[in-house]
Amino acid sequence: MDKGHALPQDFRDLLHCLRMRSKYAILLVFVVALVIIEKENNIISRVSDKLKQTPQSLMEANSTDPGLVLAENGSLLSLSELDSAFSQIRNRLLNVTLQLGGNRELAVAPAKGPRRHVLLMATTRTGSSFVGEFFNQQGNIFYLFEPLWHIERTVSFEPGGANAVGSALVYRDVLKQLFLCDLYILENFISPLPEDHLTQYMFRRGSSRSLCEEPVCTPYVKKVFEKYHCKNRQCGPLNVTLAAEACLRKDHMALKAVRIRQLEFLQPLVEDPRLDMRIIQLVRDPRAVLASRMVAFSGKYETWKKWASEGAAPLNEDEVQRLRGNCENIRLSAELGLRQPAWLRGRYMLIRYEDIARSPLQKAKEMYKFADISITPQVEEWILKNTQAPQDSSGIYSTQKNSSEQFEKWRFSIPFKLAQVVQNVCGPAMSLFGYKVASNPETLTNRSISLLEERRTFWITLDNQNRGETVLLCSSPVLTQYSSVRVASTARKY
Repeated sequence: MDKGHALPQDFRDLLHCLRMRSKYAILLVFVVALVIIEKENNIISRVSDKLKQTPQSLMEANSTDPGLVLAENGSLLSLSELDSAFSQIRNRLLNVTLQLGGNRELAVAPAKGPRRHVLLMATTRTGSSFVGEFFNQQGNIFYLFEPLWHIERTVSFEPGGANAVGSALVYRDVLKQLFLCDLYILENFISPLPEDHLTQYMFRRGSSRSLCEEPVCTPYVKKVFEKYHCKNRQCGPLNVTLAAEACLRKDHMALKAVRIRQLEFLQPLVEDPRLDMRIIQLVRDPRAVLASRMVAFSGKYETWKKWASEGAAPLNEDEVQRLRGNCENIRLSAELGLRQPAWLRGRYMLIRYEDIARSPLQKAKEMYKFADISITPQVEEWILKNTQAPQDSSGIYSTQKNSSEQFEKWRFSIPFKLAQVVQNVCGPAMSLFGYKVASNPETLTNRSISLLEERRTFWITLDNQNRGETVLLCSSPVLTQYSSVRVASTARKY
């Protein structure tokens, strides 16, 4: 009997022991859970503080549900939602760094295949808006029209000396970020400053198709004035985040700039392994440039006009020296490009506006071949349509021209006295680019006398077999001045 009673007593002792251990185990698990929850709450709280600093528009663009991230007390609604919510936050922290500093890299898959970065380098009134359309009309190219305008308007540099170098460095660094699709860099220079990455003051937005097509073109907002609005559709203020994402999705990137004066400052861009640069330097007869500027910027050239018509007072020497400096900068950059130093080999093309005006489609194909981008039928169609436009469609800033007739129109508008001034101060540049001197007023206005030497576009491209060789595809007599240019035996001429 005693033994029979002993077994239940032992069993009760065992149960009691198990209950005590279970209590301690449950208590231990509960304590550990509290510690884990507290740590997770601290993490989420820190992240949420950062997210509170992030504009709502960015959160929406990244598809983050704010209701899921934060509860009223600053933590998650329930522990069961922790894993999924924290995973979302972790996956989107890269985008949040756009606002917190860092590398400004977007969580958008870049375009597949080799990505080209094309810079159309020119000066004002050289036809660069017209030529830029050759790239703007191609659907797989993200094209920007004069983004450096904002820097020039915001950062003040006096011409010449160290200030000129300083401005060139600023332009170069901004260019690099733009070619990497970091469009946020422009927000530092747009005035008024964008709010929540929205701006209605992007210069000439309507001249960039990429900024006026979906998804960058957001719904139109009534009573919001946009100074440089899209041409063919109504869009809301420019969303810089959406524009940067669109830039990454395009196969290639191109922009035009008339504020880059010295080619040598672009060496860091060409040598950056993230970029595959192609620099196209566009030049035009300096006499034609002056004649065009006197029409487009009439108020700045009143002194020139009075001197040409009256001759009472001499020209301001500073203005003459400015003209000389512009011509010299263009010439020196071209000479550097023609010498083809190692860092520039296969990356530089020199082309005259006059040659484009006479054979627009042929020259467009040459530029695309140089850039190693396939030209599309849409671009060819646009060129054929817009280079045979009636005369009355050719406004000051128009890209629709009867190009074969327009390029010599300046000869009948510039006074011969002014043409002489240009010929005197820009002689070396004119000689290099093949522009003939007009010795008298009759020669200047006689269309049957050409003021152009026949030159072929100069450029060197990397060999298709990637052997590091170069192939001269189009030649110019000016090459004879630069014997350092090595041409592969497979060279051919067009």
